[in-house]
Amino acid sequence: MTTANFSPWQNFLLLFGRVLLGSIYVQSGFGKLMGMDAFIASLVTRHVPYALPLGWLGALVEFFGGLALVLGGWTRCAALAVIAFTVVATLISHRYWEIAEAAARRAQQANFMKNVAIIGGLMLLVVTGAGRFSLDGWRKR
Repeated sequence: MTTANFSPWQNFLLLFGRVLLGSIYVQSGFGKLMGMDAFIASLVTRHVPYALPLGWLGALVEFFGGLALVLGGWTRCAALAVIAFTVVATLISHRYWEIAEAAARRAQQANFMKNVAIIGGLMLLVVTGAGRFSLDGWRKR
């Protein structure tokens, strides 16, 4: 089934899902862009190599990728870019297996698994595309 065969309510659900997924990245990316010094410092603390250029790249992908998802523009490409960002960010920030204290480990494991689930939702957007109610859908008409 292609998105052209989706019913109006299925296209509405694609819109709603895109907005929910994309808004997480827009909000977080905007926060990073408005506080780049703190974000870069956190990457340095985590021993991320090339923290300055990778921090800028990550924040830009996060914000503009999320915006593309919300608007449904270049959705498949944006979802792939945001998947890559999420994999890297998860492996940097949610290394629960390195934490000895049980409560902190559980919290980081929950965040790790949340990100895995979000990646699953993004993969669905790679497969389905944005749907009718999107910039991609408008360009196809």
